[in-house]
Amino acid sequence: MTTAMNDGRQADTERRRTRVKAAIRTAQRERTPLTAAAVARAASVDRTFLYRHRDLLDALHTAELEPADPGPASGPAVTRASPQADLANANARASRLAARVQQLESRLSEHLGEQAWHASGLGPPTDVADLQTTITRLEQSNTELKRTLEECQGELDAARAANRDLTRALNQRG
Repeated sequence: MTTAMNDGRQADTERRRTRVKAAIRTAQRERTPLTAAAVARAASVDRTFLYRHRDLLDALHTAELEPADPGPASGPAVTRASPQADLANANARASRLAARVQQLESRLSEHLGEQAWHASGLGPPTDVADLQTTITRLEQSNTELKRTLEECQGELDAARAANRDLTRALNQRG
């Protein structure tokens, strides 16, 4: 009885193996995806069946790398290497673009920060040279006004002294 069961299991395994091989050939001929899941689905077997039978998995990977037989009116054959090269190129371009975006974001951040700094009134004005000239001119004017004030103060003190002397002289006469 165990012999009959073993024979039945072996026959079932052979039928499944035949279906997997046929599914690989069909997928290769029709240029459908050659993945373990797609082949297992087409052969009506579980994916683990492919992983338990390494020769079938190796046949699948070999079929992925080999181009399908081109038909008389078909274009250039697509191998697994060409989409991988396209993917590598796309990844490299995405990396370059990400670096460029980061650079532009940094520049934009600096620019917006400077604008906010100036708008807040905390930063130095843009016409610092004009303001320095104005400050110098006002300091000179302030110095001249102080000197003039001191002169006027001296004249006022002299006028007050003369006024006191005259008032005293008038008071003494009378």
